[in-house]
Amino acid sequence: MEKVKSSGSFTFNESWEEKKERALKIVKKLIEMYQRDRILHGDPFFTLIRCIISQRNRDEVTDRVSELLFNRYPTIHALANAKIEDVQKLLRENGVGLWKNKGKWIVECSRLILKKYGGKVPDSVEELVKLPGIGRKCANIVLAYGFGKQAIPVDTHVNRISKRLGLAPPKAPPEKVEEYLKELIPKELWIYVNHAMVDHGKTICRPISPKCNECPLKTLCPYAKGFISDEEIRKT
Repeated sequence: MEKVKSSGSFTFNESWEEKKERALKIVKKLIEMYQRDRILHGDPFFTLIRCIISQRNRDEVTDRVSELLFNRYPTIHALANAKIEDVQKLLRENGVGLWKNKGKWIVECSRLILKKYGGKVPDSVEELVKLPGIGRKCANIVLAYGFGKQAIPVDTHVNRISKRLGLAPPKAPPEKVEEYLKELIPKELWIYVNHAMVDHGKTICRPISPKCNECPLKTLCPYAKGFISDEEIRKT
C-alpha cells in the first residue's frame, strides 16, 4: 500500500513516521482506557457462529441468541444435522435480523467445515471468507477472538473512529481502513484495536453527538480539532 505523506485532514499535517508515532500513542491510550482481562470470546466455531448472528444486531441480542442456539445445538455436528428451517425459526422468534439468510449460513457453514476442513474452523482470512455468510470483518473477528491471532476486524465503530482520528482517509472502504491500521500499528497490538475502538465508540466517540470535550484523545484527534467532519466520512 502506498504510504500517504502529504498534508491535509487525513494526515493531520504530519509525515508518515509522525502518523505512526501518533497512532501508537492512540492505541496505547485506548488499551489503557478499555482494559479487558480476556480477549477471546470462546472457541473458533462458537466465535464464527456468533459473528454470523451478530451482523446488524445489538450485542445483547447476539449474546442471548447465541446461548439459546448452542444450548439446543451444542456441537458442530448437531448444527450440521439441524434442519435449516428449525434454525431459521429459532432466530426469527428471538428477534434476529436477516434470520432467513443467517439460519441457512449457520447450517451450511457447519456442514462445510465438517466436510472440507475435518471439523476444524480454518485459521486464515483466505479460507474463512469461503464460508457462507463470512466476509472479511467476520474472518478477522474469528482470527482475533476465536484463535487469539493478531488481526484487526473493521466494524462500523473501527471504521468511523479510525477516520475521525485521521488514521485512514475519510473515503476509504473498510478493507482499506484495515490496511492503513496494519501499516500504522505494531502487529503485537492489532488484537486490541477492535475491542478498544468498539468500547470507545459506544461510550465517547459515538456516531451521533460524540463527547469530544471529554475524550482523552482530543489532542491527538483531527476530528476533535475540526479538521474533518462526519459529512466527509459519510460520503464513503
